[in-house]
Amino acid sequence: MMPPAALAASLAHLVPGACLKEVTPEPPGGVRLWLLDPHGMARPLTEAETDAVWETPPYWSFCWGAGKVLAAHLLADPAAVAGRTVVDFGCGSGVVGIAAALAGAARVICCDSDPLALQAAAANAALNGVAVALAANLDQLPGGIDLLCAADVLYDPANLPLAERFLMLADAVLVADSRLPRFTVPGYREVAIGLGITEPDLGELDSVKQVRLYHGTGRRAGRGEVCC
Repeated sequence: MMPPAALAASLAHLVPGACLKEVTPEPPGGVRLWLLDPHGMARPLTEAETDAVWETPPYWSFCWGAGKVLAAHLLADPAAVAGRTVVDFGCGSGVVGIAAALAGAARVICCDSDPLALQAAAANAALNGVAVALAANLDQLPGGIDLLCAADVLYDPANLPLAERFLMLADAVLVADSRLPRFTVPGYREVAIGLGITEPDLGELDSVKQVRLYHGTGRRAGRGEVCC
């Protein structure tokens, strides 16, 4: 199967020679994604290419370690999402949302400010035989969210207020983070820790590969708390 033409063209325009390949990351296992093929990047980038990557980084072409761990967590506990509405915020490749759909979620919404990430999430969902809705920001989300998932989106201190907003939007929140030294937002508690290596491998520090999951209890919608 050929990768989505628009995504492949965008990546090749950013870095000539870069391409996508179909990958099944471990974990979570069983989820197929179009990801950056590292063999197409086996050369030093020019200054112009480096600038272009920094200006518009193709985060969607990686399966980040925190997303892998969170996706595996959902697949290991399908009762937490079965029949529910789940949001994958900062979805990137869409791995968390796709895992939720495969675990039996009734509706999955992938949310990302990058239009290419939304295209990637939709293409990857189709690759796995599931469907996801798309949203460009939190304001586009509907009511009645049972579970909001967010992986590696709070490492910038400016983004920390999002953690409180998540609790206002959903009955429950699962945050996966590998870059915050401490996460002490009221309403959250640590529930698990796992090993997550970004794919393709970026050679990140061992400390970044340790992913912590935090469960937040949000508003109630008459269906009871979504378990972690």
